Amino acid sequence: MTPDPESRLDALEARIAHQDATIEDLNRIVTEQWSAIDLLTRHLAALRERVREMAERPTEAGDEPPPPHY
Repeated sequence: MTPDPESRLDALEARIAHQDATIEDLNRIVTEQWSAIDLLTRHLAALRERVREMAERPTEAGDEPPPPHY
């Protein structure tokens, strides 16, 4: 016995509604992750710049504490 066309249509509509909800959830998650990646990328660039500036800055003898063996 084959299911009637109306029940098949109802099943397909329910399936599409579920898939639409899943796609919306995935889109939201991807958008959140993209924002997090963008923020981390900007932080990393700022840290690289600070390290570069520190490496280029000349150090004076009075800037650093003496080593522990002194």
